[in-house]
Amino acid sequence: MSLFHSNSRRNVFNPPVAAILFLFAASAHAADVAVTGPPAINSGDNAWLLASSALVLMMTAPGLILFYGGLVRTKNVLSTMMHSLILMAIISALWMVFGYSMAFAPGNAFCGNPFTHLFLKGVGTAPNPDYAPTIPAETFMLFQMMFAIITPALISGAVAERIKFSSYVIFMLLWVALIYFPLCHMVWGKGGYFNWANGGEIPVLDFAGGTVVHISSGVSALVFAIMLGKRDGFPREPMVPHNVVLSLIGTGLLWVGWFGFNAGSALNAGALATSAFAATHFSAAAAALSWAGLEWKLKGRPSVLGAAAGMVAGLATITPASGFVSIPAAFCIGLVAGAICYFAVTKLKSICGYDDSLDVFGVHGVGSIVGMLMLGFFANAEVNPAIATTFKADGAIVSLAGGMHQFFTQLLGVIFTVAFAGIGTFLILKIVNAVSGLRVDQDEESAGLDLSQHGERAYNE
Repeated sequence: MSLFHSNSRRNVFNPPVAAILFLFAASAHAADVAVTGPPAINSGDNAWLLASSALVLMMTAPGLILFYGGLVRTKNVLSTMMHSLILMAIISALWMVFGYSMAFAPGNAFCGNPFTHLFLKGVGTAPNPDYAPTIPAETFMLFQMMFAIITPALISGAVAERIKFSSYVIFMLLWVALIYFPLCHMVWGKGGYFNWANGGEIPVLDFAGGTVVHISSGVSALVFAIMLGKRDGFPREPMVPHNVVLSLIGTGLLWVGWFGFNAGSALNAGALATSAFAATHFSAAAAALSWAGLEWKLKGRPSVLGAAAGMVAGLATITPASGFVSIPAAFCIGLVAGAICYFAVTKLKSICGYDDSLDVFGVHGVGSIVGMLMLGFFANAEVNPAIATTFKADGAIVSLAGGMHQFFTQLLGVIFTVAFAGIGTFLILKIVNAVSGLRVDQDEESAGLDLSQHGERAYNE
């Protein structure tokens, strides 16, 4: 049948056929846009990342606030809580001005350009395919900001009950800018030196922050505690937690929030998020059993705080491995974490004689070092196929599945992080001490930091 029919004066286009051709052309144009246009936002992925952002923020407040607040003495409750609370404001401001840019803008292997996204310029609703192609860049920015908030907040537990608040604020401003933002870029930023998935030189696997969050904060906490000195009366006088119930509520909130922390790091709502969610849960359960079991055997009874500490140790230890290991491997990692962190808190701390008030190094630092190294053996390409097909060395694909080679790569990342965070923290503390001093005087410490630093009491007598 002809596409045209005749009349006495001209050919006229057949209307039904024209409609078909129009629909065909429109479909072809839509397909072309889908291929060549900007990546499409997936509403499910975006919803999961926004929810995960809220979960990670909940880990700081009220999770960490309650966990740490319950572990200190009555006279220092508010000051300890304030250490986490104030960082929610301070770090958010830094992140907006230049922090996100230092962490995730293009730059060199060690730091992003702080001016590229100054005041979040260019960070909008369009996805950034370098990081998360199915969610707005603004969502990715918010999710990563929550990590930047909780990381320095972890450090505060090591120096509770004796740090001068003004010096604490100055230290945190410098630490986040000089330690966290560059380390974040090195591990997760495009072209970062240790970024296995996005053009880095050395393929260190770290799914959700073993190096960036827990080792950096744990080692810095240890250096800070040593340089600050022991609390007045430690270890001669008992310094028991004033409210274990608060700490247990905080523990539960941390466990729930950690699902956003780890499973959210998949950056989509797919199977990898489910796998990381499951690994997170079973590691925490195993570590709680391991810690409580050891305590029961060695001390005659399992303590509630011991079980809670084991849970947190399991969560910190699985963080770098959560998106790369199977559930049985995660459970094994948790069992080891509970045992090693238990001895780090009860034996290593006593032998070395440092006063890490709330055991930040023993739980977070030691735990994540264990997790990073065990990941070197347990990394599984069936769990995360990208580790078998993404990293290139000399133009050839190199599998990052578990084995001795990846173990030594992980070890290199751990050593670098320990040195970078430890030396950097030492130098920053020297500067802060010269400017304003680090520690409250003995009378202020005796009265309690709630009164001496903030003029308030947690409880009416």
